[in-house]
Amino acid sequence: MSRYQKILCAIFAAIWVWATINPVFPHDWLLENYLVFIFVPLIIITGRYFKLSNVSYTLITMFMILHVIGSHYTYEFVPFGDTLGQWLGTDRNMYDRLVHFSFGFLLAYPIREIFVRITRVKGFWGYYLPLDVTLSFSAIYEIIEWLAVLNVGSAAGIAFLGAQGDIWDAQKDMLVAGLGALLAMLIIFMINWKYNKHFMQELKESFKISANDAPLGEVKLKEMIDGK
Repeated sequence: MSRYQKILCAIFAAIWVWATINPVFPHDWLLENYLVFIFVPLIIITGRYFKLSNVSYTLITMFMILHVIGSHYTYEFVPFGDTLGQWLGTDRNMYDRLVHFSFGFLLAYPIREIFVRITRVKGFWGYYLPLDVTLSFSAIYEIIEWLAVLNVGSAAGIAFLGAQGDIWDAQKDMLVAGLGALLAMLIIFMINWKYNKHFMQELKESFKISANDAPLGEVKLKEMIDGK
């Protein structure tokens, strides 16, 4: 772990400790922090074998900080969310929308980095697939929220859901996450367009089919059965 990465860990740890002190809704705090208990150790452990860039680690840290702030107050009662709602002309606390947007905007690039480095995707697919996966993760999280409410079945579950009476809350959360990811990929697209001298070539080649390409489905199944 580099010095910069240690600083990021220290900043996050300090904010997380603050968030553990007298949270507004302790039971909701616990539900919200399952993400921290799983995600943070996973990043640290996998980082020993597959290191991301400092840019990716910074973006991930920023998102996790926004999340733990929400866990401290409970998303519906974060003070800045009321201010943001006033700016947007609504009485709704908009902090949860901000975090869902940030999920897409801040995590799409780390997902792109993983795609590019592991699967070697290029051109169009290096921008589309991170958007697609970010939307998938957003949908999975909404399903987790729903299951949590069904199983917890209490005020903590309702606080964790954070719908604030909006029956379309899940769909709107996924929408803003998708918009965040789309904006992030458009920015990366423009940066590569300006500075990557192979940009247009990679973009064109990403739509070309390899000369060795063959159908999958029943063709590939037959080859496997025949032992080819």
